[in-house]
Amino acid sequence: MQQLDPIVSIAILLAAALVGGTIAHRLKQPVILGYLVVGIAVGPHALGLVGDMEIVEAAATIGVTLLMFTLGLEISIVQLREVGRIGILGGLLQIIITIGFGIVAGIALFHWSLQQSVLFGLIISLSSTAVCLKVLMDRGELASVQGRIMIAILILQDISVIFMALIIPLVGQAAGNLALTLIVSVGKALLFIGITIVTGRWVLPWLLGGVGGFRSRELFLLTVLVLCLGAAVSTQIFGLSIVFGAFIVGMVLRETKFVHQALAEITPLRDIFISLFFVSLGMLLDPAFLADNWTAILLVIAVIVAIKALVISGIVLFFGYSIRVAMLTGVGLSQIGEFGFILAKAGLGLDIISDRFYSLILASAVVTMMLTPLAISLVAQLHHRLLPAWRRKGPSMGKPEHKPAGASVDAPRRVVIAGYGEVGQSIALGLKEAHIPFIVIEDDPERVAVARSSGHPRIYGDATNINVLSKADLARASALVVAYPDPATVMTTVKMAHHLNPMVVILARASRKKEAEELKRLGVKELVIPEREAGYKFVKRLLNIAGLEREERRRILAILRHDAYR
Repeated sequence: MQQLDPIVSIAILLAAALVGGTIAHRLKQPVILGYLVVGIAVGPHALGLVGDMEIVEAAATIGVTLLMFTLGLEISIVQLREVGRIGILGGLLQIIITIGFGIVAGIALFHWSLQQSVLFGLIISLSSTAVCLKVLMDRGELASVQGRIMIAILILQDISVIFMALIIPLVGQAAGNLALTLIVSVGKALLFIGITIVTGRWVLPWLLGGVGGFRSRELFLLTVLVLCLGAAVSTQIFGLSIVFGAFIVGMVLRETKFVHQALAEITPLRDIFISLFFVSLGMLLDPAFLADNWTAILLVIAVIVAIKALVISGIVLFFGYSIRVAMLTGVGLSQIGEFGFILAKAGLGLDIISDRFYSLILASAVVTMMLTPLAISLVAQLHHRLLPAWRRKGPSMGKPEHKPAGASVDAPRRVVIAGYGEVGQSIALGLKEAHIPFIVIEDDPERVAVARSSGHPRIYGDATNINVLSKADLARASALVVAYPDPATVMTTVKMAHHLNPMVVILARASRKKEAEELKRLGVKELVIPEREAGYKFVKRLLNIAGLEREERRRILAILRHDAYR
């Protein structure tokens, strides 16, 4: 029975992860929260179902290694260029300022040591990619302004974890040896990167090409797994973090033609082991600790949320975005991320932090993750119900980027386009070709720059602000096109437009049935649902390919169109 204990432990943990993840999914929460909570339940401080912690630690380490390896496979320099200034400069500012505030709060407010305060700053500077993506997908806001900003900052945060993993071992060093240790560590890191690049350029393509020639998925997966774990072991021999080696070899492998196959093969294995990692984190949290220290936990949570929300919102405002976008981005990134767990666990292993500190961070992370969907919904509701009331009387937030053509009484009535994403740009191009006057409203400075370069009339501002709509002369417009992908922004813009001009024809974009019904209740007569339009186009092409008669094609398409918009 003793020999079966590791197998029994892993079986219990996997079953617990399945139960916890399923419950979290049914409750519309990130599955990570389910793993953490169920880990608390089966851990030594609660039911005590798992006794072999060594095998759990080993599985968790493999999960972290695979996570960082796939992160290297997925992130490229091209992605960093695509996120723009707010992603790179804004992300760097957010990390640096948050770390600084975290150190100050740790020393002045919580009276922690400098080492613990530095680690606290590093941990809270990171947000949860898994939680944020889940919330954005559930709300249909991945393509919204705040969604794109959040994803851009998250990408930079994920990359910064690699450098933080190098810094953590230095935090516990004596001050006199810190400079020398830092130089040595950087030298080792550069040497390892050099060796990895050389190997990746000449050896990896040859090796993977040879294995791929065997036409065996098992051998290919084993080869990728050995490369990942081998890189992790190599950096450990160098005295560096294992996650650093896994990430670097992943980035090198990304530049080969085998990247897609490697990612497809390794991802299921990564997901299994990373679930064990989060379950193992939950096992370290003592429920009795939560009951005895709830006031301290609430204080830490309040400090974390306040620092991150204020810093991130301030940075987004600094880059020229609206208050609404800044608030949503700030609360959306106000939680502690999954990589913060990795840093905390590394600090615990190096005796930089105490068990109490670790438990505080773990409890705070779980709570902030759970609060994120609620916080975003609350801010959106405040924007819907409270802000429009004073916006009708408040100062203008719009900044004309181009004097609206046709502002005179005799000018023809124009179309107002709210939102200049891909849909808005296509609409603007079509109206321009048709010689129909229009003006664009957009609160993303980068997209306003695109409109400027295209020579399109534009106003920099938030279309949910009635003063901005007034600057676009909506009171005399023939139509308003609301092309935002963000449902909340669409709803508020429609409400403000009806208040300013009840007779204007509104064409609105909707993503889901619930949004379409709400927009119809608001008086929108013309709805466009991009997903259903795509389905309509696919069916139309397929009917042509199938060779159906024209009348039959028209009959089927009429039924499809009626069903899509009834």
